Amino acid sequence: MNAARNTAGEPVPAPPPTILVVEEDVLVRNLAAAYLRDGGFEVIEANSADEAIRALQAEVLVDIVFSDIEMPGSMDGFGLAQWVRRERPWLKVILTSGAVRTAKEARGLREQGPILAKPYDHAELERHIRSLLALIVLKAE
Repeated sequence: MNAARNTAGEPVPAPPPTILVVEEDVLVRNLAAAYLRDGGFEVIEANSADEAIRALQAEVLVDIVFSDIEMPGSMDGFGLAQWVRRERPWLKVILTSGAVRTAKEARGLREQGPILAKPYDHAELERHIRSLLALIVLKAE
């Protein structure tokens, strides 16, 4: 694979991966987003699945969606993951929740990525994101 080059012929570094963080609780969302930004990621924030879908429909380039399951609006995190699977099948989704859902619901979305229980460790979240990004790179090669 040829790396992009600038006008001087020097390699241009690839842009950092972009994570869409979907969480209604502004404090939880801000903490996760700040941690990911400190880890070198670009972060887009949304407070609901509806807002996340609007961002994705605006053709915002996103590598991974990290979403809470329990949210207000027209759909929850499971609904968002199903929308992503249908409309943007190349995107990976990581779900998180403090509430327990049925194994059947979780099993149907498992291939999209891990489900993290709240409260989650930010370092654990970053490990999951980097693992999914590595899988994406492997599939592209």
